[in-house]
Amino acid sequence: MILSVSGVLLLGVIVFILFRKDGLKVSHLIVCMMFGFYLASTSLASSIRNSTDSIAGFISGLHF
Repeated sequence: MILSVSGVLLLGVIVFILFRKDGLKVSHLIVCMMFGFYLASTSLASSIRNSTDSIAGFISGLHF
């Protein structure tokens, strides 16, 4: 749960920065949101979630 909230927050910040600084148009923003919404309802959603969980686990296991 914490990973999904922080991931959504991180992606939201990135989209906001792209919108404000790099000229992301509102139409592009809407298309990206629709793509994410429809992608979440496909069979790829579980594979994407497992991959991000694995990457997060790897990163959290790194010790500096």
